[in-house]
Amino acid sequence: MTWPIGSLLLLVLMFAGMPISFAMALVGTLGTLSIIGLQPALSLLGQTFFDNSREYSLSVLPLFLMMGNFVVQSGIAENLYKSAHAWFRHRKGGLAMATVIACGGFSSVCGSSLATAATMAKIALPSMRRYRYPDSLSTASIAAGGTLGILIPPSVILVFYGIITQQDIGKLFLAGIVPGIIGVIGYAIAVSISVRWRGIDLPVEEKLPLIDRIKALRGTTGALALFLFVMGGIYLGVFTPTESAGMGAAGAMVLALLSGRFTIADTMRTLFDTAKNTAMMFFILFGALTFTSYVNLSGMTQDLQSALTIFGDSPTAIILTILAIYIVLGCMLEGLSMITLTVPIFYPVVAAAGFDLIWFGVFIVVVTEISYITPPVGMNAFVLRSVVKDVSLKTIFSGLIPFVAIDFVRIGLLMLFPALVLYLPSHM
Repeated sequence: MTWPIGSLLLLVLMFAGMPISFAMALVGTLGTLSIIGLQPALSLLGQTFFDNSREYSLSVLPLFLMMGNFVVQSGIAENLYKSAHAWFRHRKGGLAMATVIACGGFSSVCGSSLATAATMAKIALPSMRRYRYPDSLSTASIAAGGTLGILIPPSVILVFYGIITQQDIGKLFLAGIVPGIIGVIGYAIAVSISVRWRGIDLPVEEKLPLIDRIKALRGTTGALALFLFVMGGIYLGVFTPTESAGMGAAGAMVLALLSGRFTIADTMRTLFDTAKNTAMMFFILFGALTFTSYVNLSGMTQDLQSALTIFGDSPTAIILTILAIYIVLGCMLEGLSMITLTVPIFYPVVAAAGFDLIWFGVFIVVVTEISYITPPVGMNAFVLRSVVKDVSLKTIFSGLIPFVAIDFVRIGLLMLFPALVLYLPSHM
């Protein structure tokens, strides 16, 4: 089976409703079988699933998922929002800015975009409605802020990328910090643009004295301590990314204990959700690795490398072509599915063009963030729609226009100044 037929079959299976993990594993196995025969193909399939399921480095995935679930259980998001609100309450759009900043802080200890959006919707939306914020602005700030969960470490998608491309997960985490901070600042600017562009008249509160604003930061100490503990340990070489995941999960459990929310029922639910999500993500990962074997054997990489030079053979032309492909795919696929489907195909081409794979990992995650807030498959918008049933998807997506524009500016900055991504990993 040639790779165009395999790729078409994969898309047909996915849009027919087959889970992407099974679709990639099936197409990868059938494609490999057509190239090297039945027995070697089945042996390769078994080796992919068995050997990788015993891989020590994969334990980073369930441990970071557990960390994020314990963080949600601990109620850290509420403290982050209250602290951010204390600093921005006197500005027009201050509640929306506080929401974006709280999302960034929560992402730094959660690692999930959907969990960040769902949690912050329950905390921030009632306050914004009380102060008569339009639904388009309030829901958009939550949906956009939630996308930071897949970039600011610990990021589950960066773990997937690191495993597929054999890149250092610790360096990928460090590489995501500065672009994540730029994203928080950019989204705060997008809030300000929305307020002025739409002419929204929003009430403001009296500015708190500096001492009271500093006192409000006490609510962020748990999240900040956990983030510095995990990322500082990686940066200083105290422990590996895998060990940091275990330390982070333990630290998040301590935060849940200190918050008084460590009940047996909630903890069992947290552990069950971790196990369920881990199983799902392992199937997706192993399906992607099976498909990667087929990609390598079929000659797809070489053909794609030639095809990507149709608009020019310069590295910039190649990366812009890949960017266009990701934007189109983002309108049809959810972020994790898009990463696992495309990274096996693109990363050899990108490496051959001379790009740093750590930089490329952060680049495609930022591009993937756009897919979470653009129609028709903007997952964060759908999460908000499920939480806030009286707001239409049209309202949410219309409010997201300035945030999507800011994301394109951020992509441009990362392309012009790769050091924004690579500086911290180079000093690890």
